[in-house]
Amino acid sequence: MEFCCKVHSTIGAFNSEDWDQLDISNNPFCKYSFFAALEDSDVVCNETGWEPKYIAIYQANTLVAAAPCFIKSHPMGEYVFDWSWSDAYERYGLPYYPKLICAVPFTPVTGPRLMVAPQADSSHLIPVLIEQMKELGRHIDGSGVHILFPDDTVSTFIRPEDLHKRKAVQFHWLNRKYQDFDDFLSQLTSRKRKNIKKERKSIVEQGIEIDTKEGHQISTGDWHIFYQFYRQTYLKRSGHEGYLNQTFFELLGKTMPNNLVMITGIKDDNIVAASLFLKSDTTLFGRYWGCHTENNHLHFELCYYQGIEYCIKHKLDVFEAGAQGEHKLIRGFEPIFTFSYHSLFNPQFNQAIADFLNREMKQVENYLKDAKRYLPYKEI
Repeated sequence: MEFCCKVHSTIGAFNSEDWDQLDISNNPFCKYSFFAALEDSDVVCNETGWEPKYIAIYQANTLVAAAPCFIKSHPMGEYVFDWSWSDAYERYGLPYYPKLICAVPFTPVTGPRLMVAPQADSSHLIPVLIEQMKELGRHIDGSGVHILFPDDTVSTFIRPEDLHKRKAVQFHWLNRKYQDFDDFLSQLTSRKRKNIKKERKSIVEQGIEIDTKEGHQISTGDWHIFYQFYRQTYLKRSGHEGYLNQTFFELLGKTMPNNLVMITGIKDDNIVAASLFLKSDTTLFGRYWGCHTENNHLHFELCYYQGIEYCIKHKLDVFEAGAQGEHKLIRGFEPIFTFSYHSLFNPQFNQAIADFLNREMKQVENYLKDAKRYLPYKEI
């Protein structure tokens, strides 16, 4: 049976149930509601340099595959860094932007990108999606196409001559059927165990209480306070107010309550810090954090230790606490590979990138091997 391929400029072109059935992993960042919140809050649009282009494949008017793509006019918010590539293009007088990426905006989280319905044939449809991406990339006069943070199942269907694979490293906590936090601590070396206990004890000594809210328990006032923290974090770190706005967070609260966890630190009856997590059936994703005043070790408590406790209590398998951060190693987060795929339309640059990625991959693999030496576990 023949397929029909279309490109839609808004997630609203899809039926939400049709879109969500493409991802059986229930990844919250791939949900219709997440993309709708990004669009409805004007976080992603042509003006912000994230112009939506959703590639869809239909069979007998039924959606069988899709890829969330965006026309990018700048490198910000991707977390797969290709600044040196754009610099090289500029030195040769060539435009690197626009480019086409298949990704979840502002979200360095592994998940489905080339999404295929469970009953459909991935071996056929994923190559079709890739060809449609390349066709769209050429149509917009882009420099190339990029797939960011896909789950590695797609590697089975991606040919090296079509897209070049890139590796990077993140740090994830893995739940080895721990009964409680003390059970987790018992698996660490004495020195690291004592350090974590000391950090957690200091939270109590500072008079800070921890409060956890889920879904509809998170009030409008909570979202307002949290957004102020989010803005302050970005202002201190990078001088801008962040990629997301308060409307986006409030929309998540309304449309994705079952995927949300907010953990706050309270001192003298005031919320002084907060962290926001999203979750699936198997994984907790630490996403955003902010504080009003600096308190010793509160970042570690709200962003790491409370997340670990939540995973143990709710029997989640994995805790992804965001990109980068080697300080996570001594707190039990293990180095794992993440992936991206790239193809540039200029043949000379495409070959240069392929050569670069081959050299870089060896360095990344050595880095992961070395990082494991700093894990705090007695044995793994």
